[in-house]
Amino acid sequence: MLGTEDLAARLAMAAARPPVAVDDRPGQGEGTPCRLTPAAVLVPIVAHPAPSVLLTLRGRQLRAHAGQVAFPGGRIEPSDPSPAAAALREAEEEIGLTPRSVRVVGTLGDHVTGTGFRVTPVVAVVSPPLSLRPDPGEVEEVFELPLAEVLDPAAFSWREEVLDGRRRRSFVVRHARHLIWGATASMLVSLREALAAPPLG
Repeated sequence: MLGTEDLAARLAMAAARPPVAVDDRPGQGEGTPCRLTPAAVLVPIVAHPAPSVLLTLRGRQLRAHAGQVAFPGGRIEPSDPSPAAAALREAEEEIGLTPRSVRVVGTLGDHVTGTGFRVTPVVAVVSPPLSLRPDPGEVEEVFELPLAEVLDPAAFSWREEVLDGRRRRSFVVRHARHLIWGATASMLVSLREALAAPPLG
């Protein structure tokens, strides 16, 4: 298992390389509008002896992505000086994660979503113990996924769906209680690649 410092060092090295963007739009963006809304999410890795990835279950009453597993985050506002600042602000607003407990170590390649967002995943190491205050208007639950699961190829499978008349396959990540798919699963794939995990089949 990776230790916290080794983990941070690997992520920092990965962040220094040219980022690899991921386009999750059907047809990889063909025939879709080019104007994208900039957004950022925090990918918090909790520095337990066996590290874990912090995730949220979005409120089922929300208009967009209700009941889906996501990283804390949202639109990058004009007042945000950087994607990292936006991700930290959103994480504090959504789950009460205080910036002083977070050490940003780098970013993964941008992810373009089928809903028209260009999302920058900001990877950070979080010091336990956690004292979180989820916003009930946005977050139904905060939970942790063992990093060992992210690094294990057997934890990933495929989901097929038809979107805008096109059949597409996307990753699904194993979890006992929640379905992790879509952009969140795709970002977890990018995370494992940044950590030089064994390639997925």
